[in-house]
Amino acid sequence: MLKRCAAILFLYYTGYPPSGKGALKLSNLTHTDSMMNEIRELLLNARQRVAVQVNTELLSTYWNVGKIIVEYEQESKDRADYGKQTLKELSKGLTKEFGKGFSVSNLYNMRLFYMHHQKFQTVSGKLSWSHYCELLTISDPDKRSFYEKETINSGWSIRELKRQISTSLYERLLLSEGKTNKETVLALAEKGIEMTTPSDIIKDPYVFEFLGVPENKPLLESDLEKALVAQIEKFLLELGRGFMFVGTQQRITLNNTHYYVDMVFYNKILRAYVLIELKTTKLTPEAAGQLNMYLNYYAAEVNDEHDNPPIGIILCTDKDSVAAEYALGGLSNNIFASRYVSYIPNKEQLIAQVEAVLDEWHKPEKE
Repeated sequence: MLKRCAAILFLYYTGYPPSGKGALKLSNLTHTDSMMNEIRELLLNARQRVAVQVNTELLSTYWNVGKIIVEYEQESKDRADYGKQTLKELSKGLTKEFGKGFSVSNLYNMRLFYMHHQKFQTVSGKLSWSHYCELLTISDPDKRSFYEKETINSGWSIRELKRQISTSLYERLLLSEGKTNKETVLALAEKGIEMTTPSDIIKDPYVFEFLGVPENKPLLESDLEKALVAQIEKFLLELGRGFMFVGTQQRITLNNTHYYVDMVFYNKILRAYVLIELKTTKLTPEAAGQLNMYLNYYAAEVNDEHDNPPIGIILCTDKDSVAAEYALGGLSNNIFASRYVSYIPNKEQLIAQVEAVLDEWHKPEKE
């Protein structure tokens, strides 16, 4: 044992393996580590494949249970009475024989699961039963489809999915940058968020409920920045897919004058730097001009040949749509202004806004 430790220390401090028996033992040790790594990778991959197969089999079983319930329900004369009484009897019998997992509520979810996915091919093995139970709480089929696609695309955990639903991500995306129309709704439902242009990453408002800041408590910009960095994982989740954190207070020097960008990210999907300026006030033209200068610098001095033009986002407490249009209009760079809130928005109000815009879109044009 002492000889083996001595051999390892000799290699660590000199960079050369010792001669003689120590070298042989060290070689054996390295060989064993190499084998261990290969076997570990093999076992982990096998475990992952088994987990996927087990999950797919579980979803298939629950889907078929739901199918049987629906088919028997359709044959019953009194469907309402069938649903109430039979699910209770089924739950009692299945729980007695097979244990947990067959409560009345879970059997009801299996029934809904089948009704929403009447072809099992539309079920994704990438999602767990718990994911699907959360999705089944959404009655609107387009909205439910959007969250299902985004959970698959973004690899959301159940906790992250719940958070995105509770903060009304679907409605916030539809209301961002005036994008709400029937085609947008259908596209989101069919494919989730398609990140092909800079505007695709924008939300309005951004929700920072994870900071735990009271709704009307004033914040300094530096305090807001520190709070976001302290919760960077949750902030990245709110920003969306493909974001990587670069740093804060990134210095730019022009003619011996230093300027500092509040927060810099890189989006690997859009292949572009994203510069964020934090404002604890309303949007101002000065903020737009300053960010435009930063973007020009990044385009000329930081971007390499594989990067797309940088994107700028001003996060502010409020913005006037007319003022924003004039402040941001005519700029050569991609600059967007979005509000942020420190609380979960009123879901009913957001839904009403989306429906109002859709109703307006459906109105026939006057001749």
